[in-house]
Amino acid sequence: MAQSDAILNRLLRLHPKIIDLGLDRMNHILGRLGQPQEKLPPVIHVAGTNGKGSTVSLIRSILEAAGLKVHCYTSPHLVKFHERIYVAGQFISEDRLSELLEECEKANGEAPITFFEITTAAAFLAFARTPADYLVLEVGLGGRLDATNVIDRPALSVITTIDYDHQQYLGDTLTAIAHEKAGILKPGVPSVVGPQPDEARAEIEKVAETKGSPLAIANQDWQAYEQHGRLVFQDEAGLLDLNMPQLKGRHQVDNAGNAIAAIRLLGDGRVTEAHIEQGLKSVAWPARMQRLGPGVLSNYIPKDAELWLDGGHNPSAGRVIARAFSDINDRHSRPLVLIWGMLNSKDAGSFIEAFAGLAQRVVTLAIPGEPNAVPADQLAEAARAHNLPAETAASLTKALEQASLIRPAPRILVCGSLYLAGHVLSTHERTPMSGVSGAARR
Repeated sequence: MAQSDAILNRLLRLHPKIIDLGLDRMNHILGRLGQPQEKLPPVIHVAGTNGKGSTVSLIRSILEAAGLKVHCYTSPHLVKFHERIYVAGQFISEDRLSELLEECEKANGEAPITFFEITTAAAFLAFARTPADYLVLEVGLGGRLDATNVIDRPALSVITTIDYDHQQYLGDTLTAIAHEKAGILKPGVPSVVGPQPDEARAEIEKVAETKGSPLAIANQDWQAYEQHGRLVFQDEAGLLDLNMPQLKGRHQVDNAGNAIAAIRLLGDGRVTEAHIEQGLKSVAWPARMQRLGPGVLSNYIPKDAELWLDGGHNPSAGRVIARAFSDINDRHSRPLVLIWGMLNSKDAGSFIEAFAGLAQRVVTLAIPGEPNAVPADQLAEAARAHNLPAETAASLTKALEQASLIRPAPRILVCGSLYLAGHVLSTHERTPMSGVSGAARR
């Protein structure tokens, strides 16, 4: 076991709950560490339900195309914990991560603190001690009481599309969820608001008015849309005619719009239209409509089959993924087979119903090594309830073999969970996963 894994597993024992939203513990440890959150480069703070990670990666890619140094904080990780902490152009090293985790562990002592809080504190130390032009900071869960929301005055805030997820923590209406997400808005700090359901948008505008936070709202202050295979972005500064983003799926037009609106609102003269174009072209974000190339799992499917991976796991994600594969099928028709696994905290039926009439078969499995995984037989029942032929599999490789029985050679999509996506990437690339409990990977 890596040294960082041993420390991370110790940190898991500092609080009886994985998730316990609040800022008091975070403020306490940051005080003990010398307030690193006050020594960060300009922060772009990103909240939302869907598209957060893609928007973060697009912003980072555009800024780096301009030659700027960028820190980036995301969660959860897919394979290695180190993926969460991107320091001025590279993922944090094992030695540096272990050193910072131990420093935080010593500063905290035996005080109760959640895993996400203490590891976020370690990330802030890394970012504060390495020069960079910007920090792109992704909210972990919600916004108002999230551990990242200790930044008093970011350079910019972004709220991507809001939908139902984590209702047990954020509330069971879009208004309640939007209120929590809008908690990252700060007085006088400009904010980009991505495309929203009416109920969510109304609440964001209400919170912004109360706080005095100026908004740049999608389809009001800016627009992003596809036209003749190009991405068109328009705001009061003018129109951009750009290549489509490297990330696949029609929904990535909205995420690219979020990122471009953020860059334009930031007003950094070092970032030009050419840099925006290059950033859209070079962006990469694993497990988001990712077509897997040659690797270990290629041995379990026909040579002319396609293998895709997406970690989306809520109803809205199911809809956008299904729409994306419908578009792909319109261009190049072949049978779609899902390999599907989910956590028991997610709404499996609402996710899978989007694929009714699109997927020819669903092969279900319990996410390997995940105690909170939905059993394969329960997922199969959920698929059949939406008139999708379904069968169970005992493992990922068995699922691939079963999916491959469809003729002609199918388009196989592994979907339903970022935890399952991490297992797929680890297996396919022969990369050992971080030895941290799946429950801690928020």
